[in-house]
Amino acid sequence: MLTDIFLHLVKQYTNHHELANNMWLEIFTKYSEPKRQYHNIAHLESIVAELNEVKDKIQDWDTVLFAAFYHDIIYKASSSSNEEDSAKLAMQRLTEIKYPAEKIAKCAQLIIATKNHHLSEDADTNWLIDADLAVLGQNPETYQAYADNIREEYTLYPDFLYNSGRKKALQHFLKMPNIYKTEYFSNKYEKQARINIQNELIAMQ
Repeated sequence: MLTDIFLHLVKQYTNHHELANNMWLEIFTKYSEPKRQYHNIAHLESIVAELNEVKDKIQDWDTVLFAAFYHDIIYKASSSSNEEDSAKLAMQRLTEIKYPAEKIAKCAQLIIATKNHHLSEDADTNWLIDADLAVLGQNPETYQAYADNIREEYTLYPDFLYNSGRKKALQHFLKMPNIYKTEYFSNKYEKQARINIQNELIAMQ
């Protein structure tokens, strides 16, 4: 359960239980905002579950886990600085629990890496961005639900504007040598992800 995972994580660094509970309440509240059809608690659960499958391969588990919890804490469809804003808030909260400064800096870098999903020299970054994109390689029905939910989040934009931006984002992934940066996730999702993306692009023509 996400609540237990997060509180266990935080309480390794602070004995201030009220602070820990408030941190979780803030995360839960943000991810439960009514305009979040995709970037919500279910998405957070999915990422944590995907990461848990490769926990033994991750070097700094606590920092990656903190990054996962905070990577979409700020999310507005009209904003181009969600990742940077999320990283800033994460740094503030982790400073409050006296998390090591170098790990706070790494957490911020991890969060910002989820903006463009580029291959990183840091292995932990690649694990996080791959988990974030796991939805792209799900079965067609799950992928369609994801695509529909993303469209719902962008209802403020008319179809011609949304479709233009969405096509650009999807083509960005297809142009990558590998959507997934780790061998594990590439073997698990790469083939289906490319099929799903191609099918969405075809449906938008």
